Amino acid sequence: MQFTHEHREIQKTLKRYIDEHINPHVDEWEVAEMMPAHDIFKGLGDLGLLGLTKPEAYGGAGLDYSYGMAMAETLGHIHCGGVPMAIGVQTDMATPALARFGSEELKRDFLAPAIAGDTVGCIGVSEPGAGSDVSAIKSVARKDGDDYVISGQKMWITNSLQADWMCMLVNTSDGPAHKNKSLVMVPMRENGKLVKGIEVAQKIRKIGMHSSDTGLIYFDEVRVPQRYLIGQEGAGFIYQMQQFQEERLWCAASTLQSLSNCIEWTVEWAQERKLFGASLADQQWVQFKLAELKTEVESLRALTYLAVERYVAGEDVTEWATMAKLKAGRLNRVVPDTCLQFWGGMGFTWENKVSRMYRDGRLASIGGGADEVMLGILSKIMGIAKRPVK
Repeated sequence: MQFTHEHREIQKTLKRYIDEHINPHVDEWEVAEMMPAHDIFKGLGDLGLLGLTKPEAYGGAGLDYSYGMAMAETLGHIHCGGVPMAIGVQTDMATPALARFGSEELKRDFLAPAIAGDTVGCIGVSEPGAGSDVSAIKSVARKDGDDYVISGQKMWITNSLQADWMCMLVNTSDGPAHKNKSLVMVPMRENGKLVKGIEVAQKIRKIGMHSSDTGLIYFDEVRVPQRYLIGQEGAGFIYQMQQFQEERLWCAASTLQSLSNCIEWTVEWAQERKLFGASLADQQWVQFKLAELKTEVESLRALTYLAVERYVAGEDVTEWATMAKLKAGRLNRVVPDTCLQFWGGMGFTWENKVSRMYRDGRLASIGGGADEVMLGILSKIMGIAKRPVK
């Protein structure tokens, strides 16, 4: 995959917005444990950056997925992990199925405002008893007249404390676990107030990703028109698995710049830090470790670009996206951890950018499918995983 002049111009526009409107406020949002999602998304929407790969009919740019990856990579310039993740939920996690399978009404009422930055969305899959095992969700949508009546819980939901709507995976029948689920668009707020039956049960405090709000949400007999169903009833599990391809590619691409920054910051620090009559950078061990880390990051870049290239060509890239997500999760642990050691006591301070990456990056091996889930998927694709006996 090669970035063209058009890709680079999009990256320049986004980086300028980050430098002017995001990075100056990141420390403040980290303390508040929430960013102003509506303000940020509106700014990005006005620049046309929230719908790069979405249909032009709904305000998108209609570009291929490589442009979305160019944007994801540029988000790595933000000096925290929470803000990029919140944006990625809007562009690559809560809207792909809506854009691909939603009705004209749904795309007009939900997709177009999301692209414009007028609304904030979230994706509702994980539950207290179902995270990596998507088939185990318990939330139910039963039919009553022309409505679905939804009850259940969703947990670890990014953007949910500010979201106007949720793309929610629910059980719509008593059939087999992989065929009884549907994706339904659920309005969460009207005029700034929660819809009847929806309760923010808890704002979840995390060890990192502080500027991104995360909630436990209760649904008690919430009425939603059946026409808010995305695509076919019972196809939700398949739609969500397809949606995961873009989510996992986004996860990989969004780490490339931040990992590179982490190494560059550490090189600069090592050149400045003096000990035993020389600089830290004069130590061969330090030189070799940083060179090795850079090699690993560039290997991830090559893998991610290859996966995106194949995705743009219309291929199923489950295997490639899974490998990229797995590698990104591992490097988000190894790179900040190794670099932090070279910072010594300064690396153990709260305000240090590398220590923030150390905290924020840990999520990458858990969210969007844990490392073990990625390994399980790859084992099945390779034909070496035994099928469970029924």
